[in-house]
Amino acid sequence: CSKQDQPQLNHPSQGFELPSTRRKGFLTEHAAPFSAFLTDSFGRRHNYLRISLTEKCNLRCQYCMPEEGVQLTPKSELLTTQEIITLARLFVKEGVDKIRLTGGEPLIRPNVVDIVGQLYKLEGLQTIAVTTNGINLARLLPRLKEAGLDAINISLDTLVPAKFEFIVRRKGFHKVMEGINKAVELGYNPVKVNCVVMRGLNEDELLDFVVLTKNQPLDVRFIEYMPFDGNKWNFKKMVSYKEMLDTVRQRWPDLEKLPCEASSTAKAYKVPDFQGQISFITSMSEHFCGSCNRLRITADGNLKVCLFGNSEVSLRDHLRSGASEDELVQIIGAAVGRKKKQHAGMFNISQMKNRPMILIGG
Repeated sequence: CSKQDQPQLNHPSQGFELPSTRRKGFLTEHAAPFSAFLTDSFGRRHNYLRISLTEKCNLRCQYCMPEEGVQLTPKSELLTTQEIITLARLFVKEGVDKIRLTGGEPLIRPNVVDIVGQLYKLEGLQTIAVTTNGINLARLLPRLKEAGLDAINISLDTLVPAKFEFIVRRKGFHKVMEGINKAVELGYNPVKVNCVVMRGLNEDELLDFVVLTKNQPLDVRFIEYMPFDGNKWNFKKMVSYKEMLDTVRQRWPDLEKLPCEASSTAKAYKVPDFQGQISFITSMSEHFCGSCNRLRITADGNLKVCLFGNSEVSLRDHLRSGASEDELVQIIGAAVGRKKKQHAGMFNISQMKNRPMILIGG
């Protein structure tokens, strides 16, 4: 049907003419055929794009940023807001229906609310999400929600304030908790809390994190510690999903496994009668490469087809040299076509040269 015949998917600040759930249903029903350019040689359809808005962060998490810091890209080499929206529009036109904004810390980009508002206007985009460390969240979330933000992931690796300072090398624990509470208060459900589990550091807090889901609509996601450049990864620090699950099951033997989508990275569980749930991200012990639907654009405009792969193609350079939309789609399609069947495995990844996590965007 023509655009005039379609229900108006109005911006939230204009009042919802079509509630979010109906909007998603409508967009799904009227979806265009999926782009061959975003389908790889193994038939995986890439409908989920993660865009890093900045390399900067107001924390210094040990597993994300090397102790000595990172060499930041000069501002002129980072994507401008217009370039971000141009690329996002192109990917959405080809079939991407979910965009997640990452960093660094995306909420320190001064115009992040405006970027969310511009993404909201892209016809066909069903979900706009953000992954944040939560420091600026309580302050910005009302405006982000009004601009059209659908989903939030908040990183929190400990519930002990002193340990928080040790892990992130900064203060801010109470601001993060305030951000989580603000997300619940504003009706986000679930509010996802990402917890990287590291042996000798926070694996003793697993049960405390599960208890957080008792009375709040949280999805606490326990993430296996992953090797990235400069994070001193070693196998002994990694607590596997099976070990974590055993620990939780000893306390709650009736833990229920929940069904999940084919492309989900998380194995979801619920303690009966708890309002929220827990999940395990098993990137290392049981990879989910076979159903991967994700692509990443770094803050300096490089397309990464695999989080753990070190091959990248600069979309920024092609954009700035005046490539047409068709040429960009061909370049993206070629990169997606080269995507491997699976990542190299945890031991090989730990030996590979890759960006530190801070310069990828998770």
